[in-house]
Amino acid sequence: MGRGVLLTANLPQLQNLIKRDPAAYKEEFLQQWNHYNSVRQIFQINPDEQAQHFRELVSFISQVAQCYPKETAEFPSHLSTLLLDNYGSLTPDTRKTLVQNLVMLRNKDVITSIELLKSLFPLLPRTTSSSLRAFIRKTILSDIRTANLRTKNHKLNRAVQAMLFGMVERGMDGEVVGDKGKSRVSAVGGNRGNGEDAMWAVILTKELWRKGIWTDAKCVSIVALGCSHPVMKVQSASIHFFLGSDDDKEDSDDESDDEVDVRALHHRREINKKTRSGDKKLQKRLNVAKKKKHRVTDSSTPNFPALQLLNDPQSFSEKLYDSLNRYDKRFSLDHKILLMQLLSRIMGCHKLFVLPFYTYIHKYLAYHQLRVPAILVALAQSVHELTPPDALTPVVKKLAGEFVHPGVGSEVIAAGINAIREVCRRQPWAMEEDLLGDLVEYRKSRDKAVTAASRGILQLYREVNPGMLKKRERGKDASIGMSTGRQPLPFGHSADAAVDIEGLSLLEDHLKKLREEETGEIDEDDEAGWQEWDAETDTSESDSEGWIDVGSDGEDLEVSDSEDEKTGTAAKSGEKDTGLDAERKDTQAEDSRISTLATTKILTPADFVLLNDLRIKAATKAVENGGGSKAKRKLAALEASKKATSGDQPTDAFVSENDILGPRKKAKADYAERIASIEKGREGREKYGSLKGKKKKEMPSSSTNREKARNKPIMMILSSGAVRGKKKASLREKQQKLRAHIERSKKTYH
Repeated sequence: MGRGVLLTANLPQLQNLIKRDPAAYKEEFLQQWNHYNSVRQIFQINPDEQAQHFRELVSFISQVAQCYPKETAEFPSHLSTLLLDNYGSLTPDTRKTLVQNLVMLRNKDVITSIELLKSLFPLLPRTTSSSLRAFIRKTILSDIRTANLRTKNHKLNRAVQAMLFGMVERGMDGEVVGDKGKSRVSAVGGNRGNGEDAMWAVILTKELWRKGIWTDAKCVSIVALGCSHPVMKVQSASIHFFLGSDDDKEDSDDESDDEVDVRALHHRREINKKTRSGDKKLQKRLNVAKKKKHRVTDSSTPNFPALQLLNDPQSFSEKLYDSLNRYDKRFSLDHKILLMQLLSRIMGCHKLFVLPFYTYIHKYLAYHQLRVPAILVALAQSVHELTPPDALTPVVKKLAGEFVHPGVGSEVIAAGINAIREVCRRQPWAMEEDLLGDLVEYRKSRDKAVTAASRGILQLYREVNPGMLKKRERGKDASIGMSTGRQPLPFGHSADAAVDIEGLSLLEDHLKKLREEETGEIDEDDEAGWQEWDAETDTSESDSEGWIDVGSDGEDLEVSDSEDEKTGTAAKSGEKDTGLDAERKDTQAEDSRISTLATTKILTPADFVLLNDLRIKAATKAVENGGGSKAKRKLAALEASKKATSGDQPTDAFVSENDILGPRKKAKADYAERIASIEKGREGREKYGSLKGKKKKEMPSSSTNREKARNKPIMMILSSGAVRGKKKASLREKQQKLRAHIERSKKTYH
């Protein structure tokens, strides 16, 4: 095809030719580029004029931009400026075309991810189209995920996190309106502009955290900043992130996140017109529903890693309490409970002191208070072993005075005693001796829940401080322990002074060994230590080899009861015991050695994880060498500590409402429980139907004519031949029937 045949108006054909040979068609491209600049200037003045032609030119230049990078250097900035400055005046089709072409330029590596995201982030709160908003959100997430696929792209992550910080901070200077009464109505329109930016920043950060793309402290700091935002919607979404109770439907505008009703889809397919495209759409929706069904998500588990990564948790907790106390009359009860739960979990997790919180919560400790179980849970979670008992004693008295007395129901008494037990489990010194005696007396109650709660607090104080109980209530083990002089330490006292981090010498030896393996060189001190370790190893090996040889040689000999053999056996066992004692002494000496690693190196969280693993290995080795019950207890404590500090926290790490309410009588079942019970009762049963007729007979058959006649409608019977014959019968026929009936009756009774 000659050059003269080429029509400049045929952009797809010109695009194809340019991709094959960019240099040969550079003049045609420059002609289209000049035409694009002219149309762009007209379009900025009047967006409705030549909108379709402008979209075609933009798509054409985006397709061939990588062929002429120098000429199209300003093209991405043109699209970004049009979107950001003239977004309100553009038509929906033009907006979608500009966004799609920007994404295309990123896919062709014409622009970087940072340039693309700087254009897309401001569009999220401004767009009103759900499809375009979903496309922008999906593009942002996929671009960040792709950039961090193999290794972390720290440059991109820092730039994006800075943009998200700016979106959240943009509305921080606004006034807190609240979400109660008239404030809720004014909050819808008042802070909308500022709240949308912050809301999208929090949503995207939560999504990147949930997908495991961002797991650092900066990500947590963005959401933590949202907890102090004046817009209630942003504040609530940020708090739910830490509580682990996210609701994906609130955060997502994507239709695929909604619940898929499979039965409704099949029903719609049956009544609608049958087409191939309809079948494909149905199958696609069914595949999405199947994937969501097999996806395991637990939204009730608290977000433990995020709580651990908080920067300066003490200041964060004080800000939460300040917001809770200052705007108490503006917040609804549900929002105040959310703040209480987050504050209490941070206090319990990091062992913090926000003592005014216990004074604030006093007014909510009443049995008639709405959602009082959640408030009691927040109170119990905020207590830890370092909380001063003086701050908790008034709270415990208030709980006992409001919940535990004869004027309330048994469920209230059980909840009050359980709440006191959970508080005292964390700080036993908050209880007074007289009050404890009164609570223990409730174990004689007739109600099962009250009895269980009272026995729970009795068992607790038998373990932690039996001296506060009466002598007859202490139990056998506690009485024996007190007779031996075992007493609990008062608040603030410690058995041993803190000299060193326990087991730090193990970490020091491990790092030393790694350095030697990497360099291959050993200093003089290291050589001496290595030689001592070799000597100890050789000694232990020789001892063990001698013991094994004697045992194997003695297998083929007849064992007698002579005194010489007894003496020899005792000597050998003495040698073995001596070797074990030497090993134990070496282990104790190793434990008592004070390490200087903490004075020369800043320990990271990874170092503490490694230290815990090394301690577990050492404790396991000590148990295998016959360390006794003390070594076993130490190993169990280390394993429990590792499980408690790992990322997969157990669900009982925090208090639940069921722990406060205790065992209750069977509540009235809801609809779902009743249906489940009905379905369970149908298992192993025959299908519904009458058991009369053929099912009860030996020979299968249908029902008889007499049974069928009994169920006939009355109008059919009135018009039957038998009824009509009775009406037309003569007097003679009636007498004969009556006489025959009398004869049959006589035969029946005689």
